[in-house]
Amino acid sequence: MQPGNTTKPLTGLTVIDFTHVLSGPFCTMMLADHGARVIKIEPPNTGDDSRAFGPFYPEGDSVYFDFVNRGKQSIALNLKDPDDLALARRMIAGADVVVENFRPGTMAKLGLDPQELLNTHPRLIVCSISGFGQTGPMRLQPAYDTVIQALSGMMSVTGFPEGLPTRVGTSIADLSAGLFAYAAITTALTGRDRTGKGTTIDMAMLDSLFVLLEHGLMDSLAEHINPQRLGNRHPSISPFDVYQCRDRMLAICCGNDHLFQQLCQALDLGSAHSEPRFASNDLRMAHQADLKVLLEERLQRQDAAVWESQLEAAGIPVGRVQTVDEAKQMAQIQVRNMVVTLGGREVPGNPIKLGGYDSSCAVMLPPTLNADSDNLRREFKA
Repeated sequence: MQPGNTTKPLTGLTVIDFTHVLSGPFCTMMLADHGARVIKIEPPNTGDDSRAFGPFYPEGDSVYFDFVNRGKQSIALNLKDPDDLALARRMIAGADVVVENFRPGTMAKLGLDPQELLNTHPRLIVCSISGFGQTGPMRLQPAYDTVIQALSGMMSVTGFPEGLPTRVGTSIADLSAGLFAYAAITTALTGRDRTGKGTTIDMAMLDSLFVLLEHGLMDSLAEHINPQRLGNRHPSISPFDVYQCRDRMLAICCGNDHLFQQLCQALDLGSAHSEPRFASNDLRMAHQADLKVLLEERLQRQDAAVWESQLEAAGIPVGRVQTVDEAKQMAQIQVRNMVVTLGGREVPGNPIKLGGYDSSCAVMLPPTLNADSDNLRREFKA
């Protein structure tokens, strides 16, 4: 029987989860958050590699593992053992979705080739997440998030012009692949509802991050120029940057002439909005350095909180550059349940809010290794 809340959209679906570390577990956690039963298959003794990754709670559990494995059941299987492999096959026979993030070809070597699984179970959805995908000359190369950030071009456009290429401050390649995999699985489930047919899914970290380059791709694909690092400013809109106030920095974004005029009024800059250098967005872009000097000369007379309140009242998009600790304490974050307590520990909440369903996180604690072995072996016995 499906554990957890029965008013979630994926209730009744069973997912066999062969994933480890981050991209795959992030995907399957979202499936669990929305009601799917997720059975996590882990290697004996060590389990998911991330169980050994820090930081750790005082009790010794991995924060890394806990953050992406709530709502799942765990069973340790040696997939090279014929009996354990047979058990995994019986689980798959009763499942709707299989998710794995081994290197391409590994599942086939284990006797669980995705296409063969689909041939045997035509309604099954088999999602494979990897660094470079199941095809192409790089398909067998190992990959971690930083490698993908480097290869994709993301590092080259992150940072300041005078600085070095910089890693984005989170594992964005892993997380984007997990997000796209979640979208692909739910899309495939909708297709199965219409046609009765399952499918394989080939999700690559490199593909997922490449399409998120956005402005970098606009420059490269449309303008045929190599995009450069710009720091915090926008490549085609000004003022749209982070500015120094008396005590700290403030992000100010004016996406049109009207907002810029409102900004000038709120900062008491007189007719700066109609100066020849700043009268249009194109002119402001051409003189963005001069404009930043003008704005910061004014902003540095007051603390950021004062300006933030004043600019908000004028309808200007604005926000202090906050620490993560400050962000988590925001009333907006708290009201929208983006920090929740699970088993006495604070964890990130579910950002997907579905009006017709329960959008809370999965309530099952992240499993200890092999926690559900006895029950699952009884349920799926030969």
